[in-house]
Amino acid sequence: MHLLTIGLTHRTAPIGVRERIALAPEQLLPSLHELVNLAPVTEASLLSTCNRTEMFIVVDDPDNPAPRNWFMQLNDAGSDLLAPLVHQLRGTQAARHLFRVASGLDSMILGEPQIFGQVKQSYETARQAGTVGKCLNQLYQQSFAAAKEVRTDTAIGNNPVSVAFAAATMSRRIFGDLDDACVLLVGAGETIELTARHLQKAGAKKFIVANRTVSRAEQLANEYSGEAISLSMLPDYLHRADVLITSTAADLPLIGKGAVERALKQRRHRPIFMADLAVPRDIEPEVSQLGDVYLYTIDDLQQVVQENMKSRQAAADEAELIVGERVRGFQEWLNGEQAVPLVKAYRGQIERTRDEQLQRAIKELTRGDDPERVLSRFAHGLTNKLSHDPLVAIRQAGRKGDLQALSAMRQLLNLEADTAKINFQADTTPDDRSDHES
Repeated sequence: MHLLTIGLTHRTAPIGVRERIALAPEQLLPSLHELVNLAPVTEASLLSTCNRTEMFIVVDDPDNPAPRNWFMQLNDAGSDLLAPLVHQLRGTQAARHLFRVASGLDSMILGEPQIFGQVKQSYETARQAGTVGKCLNQLYQQSFAAAKEVRTDTAIGNNPVSVAFAAATMSRRIFGDLDDACVLLVGAGETIELTARHLQKAGAKKFIVANRTVSRAEQLANEYSGEAISLSMLPDYLHRADVLITSTAADLPLIGKGAVERALKQRRHRPIFMADLAVPRDIEPEVSQLGDVYLYTIDDLQQVVQENMKSRQAAADEAELIVGERVRGFQEWLNGEQAVPLVKAYRGQIERTRDEQLQRAIKELTRGDDPERVLSRFAHGLTNKLSHDPLVAIRQAGRKGDLQALSAMRQLLNLEADTAKINFQADTTPDDRSDHES
């Protein structure tokens, strides 16, 4: 049983690569089933967000290239493109990575809370797919515990430094007062909800929410006394937006350069602030070439949030200690699991010996032998059988002068004998003995 992590993140891959390999929600289940059908894979989970696409798997053979090759072919991105960007971690390194991810320590925005929910959803999707076994279940439960402890016992989340906060901050820097600004939100998920809250705190009062499911758009718009529209109506509403925030799971851009050009003409070239928080992107990159448009992607916003990052660094150092303790706990569990086959084999051996001696005693009682003598022979026979192999091993270690093996056996058998008092004469060679005798 070997734990592996294979993937890429914002630390190694630019947004242009991440959006090509990102998995849409409807791709996750079939992808998980593909993974566990690979020869070495016994358990699998997939985590795909704006900043990362990674798989956490359990394999029989960690050197088998099949899982890595499978990852290289995701969405036909091409192994030549991905090979230098993909990381692969094993064992406790893989566990530490997931614990840090769940705790917000590996995020583009240090300590951001959204990733914890995304990790939980990743686990739940894999559980529903039937690809989570004993190892991944333990791994994810430990990651949840680590994330909760970090959030509770450190100040890592005290200052808002999320991408949503960064988008709201940048819009204020460009427009100053947002009291009269019209905010157009594209999508209605958690990121958009968080951005709406930050924009409202910044003074925004006019909201339009566009979503594929209009009822969900209405639900969010009602919270801000706003207006709800469908995605198909976006071209007719773009000219009203002073601030445009997008975060959907669309496979292709929803807003093209031509639509923005028409909106700018209707606005008489009054500027528009755009923050595209989606991967793959919702807004065509060419839109950034237009005058009067301030377009920011997730990668662009990373610089904005650095101002609040310093206050979180001390808390991050504390969080790393918490993660380290959780990793050690997971390693102990993993070590224990490695001993399970040995434990089962030894227990089976003892039970077979017991049953053999018991059947012999039952036969003796059946033919009328004295019960006291039968019990005595049973106890004596069971003792001899169970102690035979350990005693042979101890004698062999003694003859070899193997103090380390004897010490290990003392601990294994829970004996009180002080092995430091054992004198090994085997250190003396035959030539040495003849010299002494002469």
